[in-house]
Amino acid sequence: MAKVATDIRRTFPKTDEVVVSYIAGLVEDEDEEVDDIVGMTRGMLDNIGEGSKDVKILDDFMNRLIEYLESQSSKRIRKINTATKLDKTIHMRSQAMSATIAMSGKVDLESNTKGQASRVDLNKLAKAEAKLKAKIEKRSKRDLYQGSKLIEQLNKNKQSYEEMYMKVNPLDLSGSAKGKSKDIHLNNIDVSFASNRILAGATLTMAHGRRYGLIGRNGIGKSTLLRHLALREVPIPMHISVLYVEQEISGDSTTALESVLQADVWRHKYITEEKEMNVKMEELDRATAAEGVSEEEKQELDKEKEEVLTRLGEIQKTLVDMEAETGPARAGLLLAGLGFSEEDQKKVTSSFSGGWRMRLALARALFVKPDLLMLDEPSNMLDLNAIAWLEEYLQTWPSTLLVVSHDRAFLDSVATDIIHQHSQRLDYYKGNFSQFYATKIDRAKQQKKEYETQLTYRQHLQAYIDRWRYNANRAAQAQSKIKILEKLPELEPPEQDDSESFKFPDPEKISPPLLQLDEATFGYSPEKIILQNVNIDVQMDSRIAVIGPNGAGKSTMIKLLTGDLQPIDGRATHNSRCRISYFTQHFVNQLDMTVSPVAFLQSKFPGKVEQEYRSHLGSFGITGLTGLQKIETLSGGQKARVAFAVLSMQKPHILLLDEPSNHLDIEGIDALIEAIKVFKGGVISISHDERFITNTSNQLWVCADGKVTKFLGDVESYKKIVTQELQAKLRP
Repeated sequence: MAKVATDIRRTFPKTDEVVVSYIAGLVEDEDEEVDDIVGMTRGMLDNIGEGSKDVKILDDFMNRLIEYLESQSSKRIRKINTATKLDKTIHMRSQAMSATIAMSGKVDLESNTKGQASRVDLNKLAKAEAKLKAKIEKRSKRDLYQGSKLIEQLNKNKQSYEEMYMKVNPLDLSGSAKGKSKDIHLNNIDVSFASNRILAGATLTMAHGRRYGLIGRNGIGKSTLLRHLALREVPIPMHISVLYVEQEISGDSTTALESVLQADVWRHKYITEEKEMNVKMEELDRATAAEGVSEEEKQELDKEKEEVLTRLGEIQKTLVDMEAETGPARAGLLLAGLGFSEEDQKKVTSSFSGGWRMRLALARALFVKPDLLMLDEPSNMLDLNAIAWLEEYLQTWPSTLLVVSHDRAFLDSVATDIIHQHSQRLDYYKGNFSQFYATKIDRAKQQKKEYETQLTYRQHLQAYIDRWRYNANRAAQAQSKIKILEKLPELEPPEQDDSESFKFPDPEKISPPLLQLDEATFGYSPEKIILQNVNIDVQMDSRIAVIGPNGAGKSTMIKLLTGDLQPIDGRATHNSRCRISYFTQHFVNQLDMTVSPVAFLQSKFPGKVEQEYRSHLGSFGITGLTGLQKIETLSGGQKARVAFAVLSMQKPHILLLDEPSNHLDIEGIDALIEAIKVFKGGVISISHDERFITNTSNQLWVCADGKVTKFLGDVESYKKIVTQELQAKLRP
């Protein structure tokens, strides 16, 4: 086992340790046939992308594996296709057998074998049963690992958006979908991916026109569920069109506006075909009008023209039904709402950064208007200006919306229902997130009360039984209580949510000033000034939130405060005794992916025993064996928790947080908010999360148009002003 595992790690260093262990275990399983092992191993390495990098490397590894398996062939089971003779048969007493058949016409094996000593070796039987159980479990894991065939195929073939869209959403020209319900109700669905079971026997219910917020802990499988829905691995009716926005679009020479228009694949296809038909008509007209054309040729040309005209009529009717002519205006409004100026809309998509390409992907999805639109953390790449517009836009969304988000304010504004994914099931709540939270707390209290009542009742029964079961006068009553107790369903305690408690140690006090910008101006050249005449003072008791459109210079201001950038004019003051901890949007770059969280803390802050590092990580939600896994195997939320654990060990006077909530789930954000509330140092944060800002800051600064100014109001007031300004701008 160790030999195979070592070979995999050396040949394919990026393979997940879970996969390595599984393959190594498969190889050592004496009940598995060589062909099965080889096929499974190659499939796994190919599916996770390791094998596809170099076919020769994979072939060489497979040859080594086959040689190893052949060397161990004496341990393998050789299946024989002939019938197996029973070593020990059951001998029935003929008289008993005849009597049984005479009375009932059936053979009672149990009664007929009574009185005969068992010839089965119980030790061998136990070993065989254990072996069979292990084999069944292993095959079950293999089925789970195979997981999402369609998704793996998509990743392998790199199908284009257009190909996948037409495959998943075939156009219904027959009108057969008219009058059909677009509600979704699916019972007993199972969803798995890799070796994880996401849902088991769950019910998925979504009413057309409702807006659902899908919530759950990091790693519970929310995004996986959305992918399965998008690719119809969960059997959504074909007359319901679906679209999932997961990642940014790839940049090319297409303009932003044209990219949005092309997102409606069928619209784009029929407009292109209409142009082709018009060109064809012009060619046929010229051919008909040409000199020397015979009557017979003209008749053929007229017949062809008639076919083209018929097809052209069909296309134009379809385009009218699609309202295709309104496309450019609708696309322009969507892009403007998401922050694209008229000049930006004419730029090629390859000129935009990842964040702006994500906005493009969102605009494309909104333009298509599918029956079921699925958004995965749509606010992560948006500023408050764009979020304010998106919230208002989605409130009038005409079809079904399913959105994954950790932003409570966004869910409160958009969602009409909440779906809570946990324990391999889906629970449904009417109302927005705040209503869900209140209902969930009430439900938990009720469940606890019912559990305690049932427990008290059972304890009362048991006490009565224990007291009177051997009393001759009360034995019958005790026996009655025993029967009542036996008939009661199994009592399980209500589920308890895991609580998290981040903590930043209180720093020693130091005299001001700590961090100051005094008339600071910064630009990468005198012609391109980003920030001008900025004045800000950060103290030990500061709670400052910086908001404004993306690209306005918020992160630049943070870097001026840290000293990573120097102003070209004005002054930046940094207290030499002030320790600054900086959480960046690209915090992953500050972590060593090749080591475990415990090892990473040991390298950064030596001198403690391992248990201290593990305990510290545990307070940030990195518990158990997670602290010993390589950081590269952790989820985005877990990596963020490791980053916060590092900041905490730096014992900062000032926390500088750039979009700290992006990768945390709702429970993680709550824990971070509570930690900041009791932190004795200063905090300056850049965030788009309204609830986070409201609960962690008492000063709101707006960064826009090269200036940083204090805003006299709260986040909600700012969003209202932004929305009103945008509406006035977009009004024709």
